[in-house]
Amino acid sequence: MNTLNGITHRHPEILSGMPVFVGTRIPVRSLFDYLEGGDTLEEFLRQFPSVKREQAIAVLDAAYEAVTEDAYPA
Repeated sequence: MNTLNGITHRHPEILSGMPVFVGTRIPVRSLFDYLEGGDTLEEFLRQFPSVKREQAIAVLDAAYEAVTEDAYPA
């Protein structure tokens, strides 16, 4: 499974411990909110230029792996 070490972090003094992208104060939840709202990854990255594309892709990959790790092979 992808590790998010170095991609996201939590600290009680940053947004009350909400996971954020490393080097930013941008909540990881914002990425999912944008995508859920119909925006593209490119739009998210344009709105939050301090988040690197590689960081966003790593979070999405980890989320995918988390929901499919117990899936039976097709």
